[in-house]
Amino acid sequence: MVNRLISAFCLLATAASAQPARPQDPGPPVVVTTGDATIKRAPDRAWVTVAAESRARTPREAQKANAAAMSAVMQMMKGAGLPADAIRTLAYDLQPEFDYRDGRQTLRGYVARNAIDVRVDQIDRLGEILELAVGAGATNVSGVRFDLKDRASAEREALAGAVADARGRADAAAKAAGMTIERVLRIEEERQFGGPEPVMHRQMLTVEAAAPVVPITPGEIEIRGVVTLTAAVR
Repeated sequence: MVNRLISAFCLLATAASAQPARPQDPGPPVVVTTGDATIKRAPDRAWVTVAAESRARTPREAQKANAAAMSAVMQMMKGAGLPADAIRTLAYDLQPEFDYRDGRQTLRGYVARNAIDVRVDQIDRLGEILELAVGAGATNVSGVRFDLKDRASAEREALAGAVADARGRADAAAKAAGMTIERVLRIEEERQFGGPEPVMHRQMLTVEAAAPVVPITPGEIEIRGVVTLTAAVR
């Protein structure tokens, strides 16, 4: 009896495996397009790196001189009306310096460096701020970066333009194939990154203490939106 049940089960299993697999529903035909849009805006905010460098025979003297120099720079920045949250320390280091002669290393002294990041919310005052920083004791100014205070709204505008571009391309492709767009199935944004923050227009400059007010030309910022659109066609 047991042998008969096993034989019947094997026959049923063989018959089931012999049934052809049902084809999966491929779904509606689709068209996939990429949309791209770029908008330009005049920047209304800037960041700049301001540094002070001091040298002395001993580390304590170098540190003391550098602290005095950077304190004067920061006081000048605050006196110019910059809020406290517009100034932040980027780096500080104290290192020995050496002279090399005839294969021998001789201690020359010590150098202390302090760098701060300064945010300027009035572009037309940027040159003035740079002049004040150098006049107060800064020895290097670099990495001027421009951006928008309301970047989010500009990014949304670029995104909307990219979606419109992708939809227009999808309509054109469907029409060329004798079809029409039935519905949009998916929209995927391709985020544009250039570091910890969105890509900014950058300039590099070095300012001498005797220089006049630095002329600044911020130009325009380009903000780009890119999307991939998938739409069902019929």
